[in-house]
Amino acid sequence: MAAIYKVSYVVSGGEHPGAILNTDHRPKKGDVVKLGRKPFQVIEVFDLIPPRGEFRYLHATVKPAESKNSS
Repeated sequence: MAAIYKVSYVVSGGEHPGAILNTDHRPKKGDVVKLGRKPFQVIEVFDLIPPRGEFRYLHATVKPAESKNSS
């Protein structure tokens, strides 16, 4: 059975309440994730507790993603 990652996303600077999401892959530094309608870039990821069965519990700190349309 594939792993399920339960990820606690915390937004640096507190501009957004963050989220706890399930995913089928481990997020990594540089990834862009959507929390609600807004994109955020992952700046760090670490394990919260040891895996339990197929579940992996992670913390990810994110920051607002830079717009590709910036001038």
